[in-house]
Formats: sequence, structure tokens, C-alpha cells
Amino acid sequence: MSRYNYHRRPTREVKVGNVALGGSNHVRLQSMTNTSTLDTEASAAQIRRIVDAGGEIVRLTTQGSREAANLAEIKKALKRDGCDVPLVADVHFNPKAAFVAAEICEKVRINPGNFVDAPRQFLQLEYTDEEYAEELRGIRDALIPFLDVCKAHGTSVRLGVNHGSLSDRIMSRFGNTPEGMVESVMEFLRVCRDVNFHDIVISIKASNTVVMTQTVRLLAETMAREGMNYPLHLGVTEAGDAEDGRIKSAVGIGSLLAEGLGDTIRVSLSEDPENEIPVAAMLRDYISAREGHDPIPEPDARTLSDEPARRLSAPLTPPSPEGEVAIAGVDFPIPEDWEELDALGDAWPGSQAPVILSSSHVNAPGAVMSFIERALAKGFKNPFVVKFSYSSSSPEEVMIKAGADFGSILLNGYASAIILDAPALTEQTRAEIARGILQATRLRFSRPEYIACPGCGRTLFDLQSTLAQVKKHTAHLKGLKIGVMGCIVNGPGEMADADYGYVGAGPGRVSLYKGKQLMVKNIPTEEALPLLMRLIETGEIPENI
Repeated sequence: MSRYNYHRRPTREVKVGNVALGGSNHVRLQSMTNTSTLDTEASAAQIRRIVDAGGEIVRLTTQGSREAANLAEIKKALKRDGCDVPLVADVHFNPKAAFVAAEICEKVRINPGNFVDAPRQFLQLEYTDEEYAEELRGIRDALIPFLDVCKAHGTSVRLGVNHGSLSDRIMSRFGNTPEGMVESVMEFLRVCRDVNFHDIVISIKASNTVVMTQTVRLLAETMAREGMNYPLHLGVTEAGDAEDGRIKSAVGIGSLLAEGLGDTIRVSLSEDPENEIPVAAMLRDYISAREGHDPIPEPDARTLSDEPARRLSAPLTPPSPEGEVAIAGVDFPIPEDWEELDALGDAWPGSQAPVILSSSHVNAPGAVMSFIERALAKGFKNPFVVKFSYSSSSPEEVMIKAGADFGSILLNGYASAIILDAPALTEQTRAEIARGILQATRLRFSRPEYIACPGCGRTLFDLQSTLAQVKKHTAHLKGLKIGVMGCIVNGPGEMADADYGYVGAGPGRVSLYKGKQLMVKNIPTEEALPLLMRLIETGEIPENI
């Protein structure tokens, strides 16, 4: 892996039905239905729309054995129409459903956080080393029979860990941390390796892009140390919708793709699932175009810490209409002669002046990061302002490309400010995209933060319209974090750092949270939004509810 030169991480090839991922295959695109898995025709129709949009793998929620068994009927409906896309069963809390699905689907996703361990209750548990070892033996005893069924039917497995669904056991020993997420999946991977089961794909996701990118890197490093090279599925959970969802996904997924990580991706949007595929395709194609680029010098050592960004001691003046930042500094492209930094001579400003950097290299973020590392190694102390330019007149294209580019820079701590140059867009649109990128990298909050899942067959209310209403009523609450979650699978956990939460609890029922505290449960959907606003305004729920 390299932050500077684009090379795909070598991985084992895994077959998901007729689709191979990892190895030398291009990054595969996938999505997930939000229909009831018991509704055969609606699910099949939505899957066809996903495939028509370019989806190569489709996942369906599989709450229980009935849903798992009905996957066979959905496959029949698809084959009747000539659609042979691989299906993935998404299983939480119910190993029996995983066993049924393994005989039907091309892949089964299980969550190490709830396949064996009891559903989390945010309890601090104490284990002796022997007691903890006994818990690991329990994982082995439960997992091996499932892997045997998968072997017998040629079914691959996705081990999918989410930040919001770690078990109390893992959190008690490792905390709700990247280390805890990695250990959660490694416990299962070691069992798979021991029994020679290797048809595995790994995902390790969070709604926080900083946590998500740090954890995926740590997972890749940990697997490499233990001699594993399983393919990775990338995604930012609960990214939301519209501009927010696209930018957050581009920041998280794009910055990892740029480092060569990732073999299949899903952009999780709180929209119709077929809308996810064009976004994922644009992101994949933008990064993969860097393949075989002119080499960028690898710095001898990383000078910067892993802090997200260095702050300026004084504010910059506002951008001009042309998109430039009016500051005392130097605006220059990175020199073509990489080894001649000293040749800048008098062009280099004093140590307090911000320096604007740009690059025409096809891997511009890699070029900028390499330059900054080597400049710092030579003793330069200037804060850096990074400028990237985009010619497109499409706001969506600019936000996806800029999200990936600036995400790499900001999440790795390489800039104190950014300039988004997109002359075909209005000043307001450029500013909104730039602010969205800073918010997605968690460096500057200029509007509310919405942690919203894309919805699935477990969602029992209209998530898209609900999210729209929540955003409409809370748009003025700068910096407030609000979770809108379809169900309890990730709900309370994934929105653990949210100020308030709206979580589906059953057909037409919702529970409201203040932080991690459940304030009211199982209220009718029509009462939920007014009560949420009351909770935000007063911090309380009326006693008679």
C-alpha cells in the first residue's frame, strides 16, 4: 500500500457465483435492496433495476429462515427474466437463517458482532484470560458447521463488521475502537484459515470517515502480518442522501481506493438503491484511471502525525469569486524535477506564510502528499493550502472527484486549507461542496450531521421521506448530529456519537434517543417527528407519552 503511488493491493480471488472479485479483477459494484425479502416480485424488480444500472452483486436482508428460504423464489423470478446476478444474504442475530441461505445464495454476509455473541447492551464485561479463551472456542464451535455448509454448496462468505454492532465482549476488552473492530473480524478469520476455508470477503465499516479509513488500513496491515490477503469490501455506513451521502462516501471510499485498498464497493445512500451504482462507478473509474501513472517519489519517512490536519494560527480571508484564496503566499505547481526542492530558492515564502500547492499529475493527491512530506523533511514549516481543479459542469461529478481527492489530503493530515477550483459551477455550489468535504472529514462543521442508513427490508417506515422531513426541520442546527436509522441492527451503536436518534422499532413504530439513552420507545411513526423536535428543543419527552 502507498499513499503516493497508486497500485492495487494484491488479494486472493474469490468467486461470488459467476462474478470473481479480488485478484486481477476490477473493483466490483454492488448495492442492497430495501424491499421486503418476502415480497418476491418487488425484490426481483428492484434487483433488475440495480443490475440495469450496472450493479454486479446484490444483497438482501435476511432476518430469519422464512426470508432466507424465499431467496430461492427471488432467484427463480430473476432467472425467468434472464437475470443471473449473484445474490448475497445479509444476516444478523440469526445463525439459522445463515445456514438456510448458504444452500441458496452465492454469498452470505454474517456479522462477527452478533453471529455468536449476544446482542450488545453497552455493558462492561469482565473476563479472565481463560474465560475469554472459552468465548473464542464458542466462536469456533458455531462457525465451523456454517463454513462446512458453505463449502458443500460453493458459497462464499462476507465477514462484515460495523462500528455500530461490536459485541459487548469485544468492546469490554478493546473498546469501541479500530483495534476492537479489527480483532472482531480477525477472530473469525483465524478460524476460517484453520479449517482451510478461504472464499471470504471482508468489510469493516463506520459512518465516521476517520474511523472507517483508519480501521481498514489497520485491518490490511494486520492481515498482512498474519499472512492473509483476503479481498476487501469498502463502504461508509449511514452516509445519508443527496450531496452529504455522495461526499461522505467519496471521502471514505475514494481515499482508500487511492491507496490501492478495496476490491468491491457499495455507496450507501438513503435513496433508491439503483441510484448508488452510478456514483460507485464514477468513483471507481476516477481512481482506477491512475493505474500505471508516472512514478511519484516515495518519501523516506512519514513526517506528519496521524492528526487529520494542521490548523492555521490566523484565519484566511474569504474566497474570491474565482475560487482563489486571497492570502500572502506563493501559488505554484509542484516542480517537475522532484529532487530539486531546493531550487525553489527565493520563491519559497517565510515560515509563516501559507503556500498554495497544485498539481497536474494524474494522481494529484499522491503528488501533493509526497511533495509536502519531502518539504517538511527539509525543514519547511509553512502551512499548506491544497488546490485541485475540475472542469466538469456536473455538481455530482465534482463532489465525487473532489471528495476523493481532498479526502486523501485531509484525512492524512496534509493541509490546513483547501481551494476547490471548478469554474463551470457557481460560487455557491463550489462553497457548498467544499464545506461538505470539510464536514465529511470532520474538520469543520457548518451544518447538521445526519447519520442515516440506506434502509433495507428490515426498515418498517418510509426512511427517505422521514429523513427529508428531519432535515427540513433541523437544517438550522449547525453541528448537531442526528441519527435516522431503519432498525436496531446498527441503530444505537452506529449513532453512538449522535446527539439525537430516530430508530425504527417495528411496523409503524419508532424509538427516540438522546445520545445513547433511550428516551421513548415504540411510539407511532406519525408522533415521532414532533416528539423528536420537542426532545431537541427541551431535552425531554413529556411524561404522559
